[in-house]
Amino acid sequence: MAQTNPESARPALPVLQLSGSPEAMGRRHGERFAHAIRHFAAERLTLAGEPAWAGRSLPREAVLRCAENCLAYHRRYAPDLTAELDAMAQASGLSSAQMLIVSGFTDFVDTVYSAGAPAPAEADNCTAFLVPGARAEDAPGLFGQTWDMHESAAEHAILIDGRPRGGLPFLAFTSVGCLGMIGMNAAGITVGINNLSAADGRPGVTWNFVVRKVLQQERFEDALACITEAPRAGAHNYLLMDAHGAGANVEATATHCVVTRLADQPLAHTNHCLAPQNRALERERLPQSQASSEARLQRARALLSAPPAFTTADLAAITRDTEAICYRGAPPNHVATCGAVIADPGRRELWALRGLPTEQHYQRFSLA
Repeated sequence: MAQTNPESARPALPVLQLSGSPEAMGRRHGERFAHAIRHFAAERLTLAGEPAWAGRSLPREAVLRCAENCLAYHRRYAPDLTAELDAMAQASGLSSAQMLIVSGFTDFVDTVYSAGAPAPAEADNCTAFLVPGARAEDAPGLFGQTWDMHESAAEHAILIDGRPRGGLPFLAFTSVGCLGMIGMNAAGITVGINNLSAADGRPGVTWNFVVRKVLQQERFEDALACITEAPRAGAHNYLLMDAHGAGANVEATATHCVVTRLADQPLAHTNHCLAPQNRALERERLPQSQASSEARLQRARALLSAPPAFTTADLAAITRDTEAICYRGAPPNHVATCGAVIADPGRRELWALRGLPTEQHYQRFSLA
């Protein structure tokens, strides 16, 4: 098979160095990207009150009131991460409620959702996969995923190199104003996500807080509990792996989750629920969005069934598949592949890029 390192890198993905206390980390993030964060806030606050996203029209005051209700859950679940969010908000010139909407938008719209509207096509769409050690070449396990959403989001992708005071160093691929989307910590704990849309949203904790709390853990089971025991606000699918090859896919709505442990064959997931219990809670999806999710899942499974043993280069090639997985934006929704991440948890190595994988080079990062 191909070489283990996907390729040499070129500096295209901005790296944000964060260290110290939660307040210092949040302040640095907010100061560095204040303009972009304020732009996101204005856009997402408006969208959260529109029928296409919320299923009804909501005034700005009602949207912010809902975000304020969610903040209490965040403070109980992860007070340190909420302090980071508060500091980011202050540095950006926003309220904490506005910052919460920026950071956890796709879960937040599940919270404000009212029956009657299908899930918008512009919601995050990702193709993600776990490869067990039995199917990996010289690795206990491998992880990979694309990050797909409105094509304009690519310019806002960054890589956080986090060195929290008293905590585990971590790397997190994310967008400006978001605490973390996809990442790995110095213990090898690795987490990725697919957005889901469900009708059981409630005031609770948004997915990016779950991701960052996972990245604070040293043990796989503790990381898994951060997902399954969280008072979740909305629906997301989480893919989890540790340095020894333990892995799981967690398909979670706000009120229910199904855990599938990684065995001897790869696991893949896209943006529709697979578990019958969760399908009953799923929000109606637009036909083209459902077709895209099903096509990407089928293609990922086919590609993951091919080689006897995968390398990180093989996974990079999957993210570049133009039959279904890697695609450009097109009218009317302009959803596109805006970035991708490959990880080797055993070696504490992560590769990331922003933009189309077919046009960009992966950059290598290490926590070893």
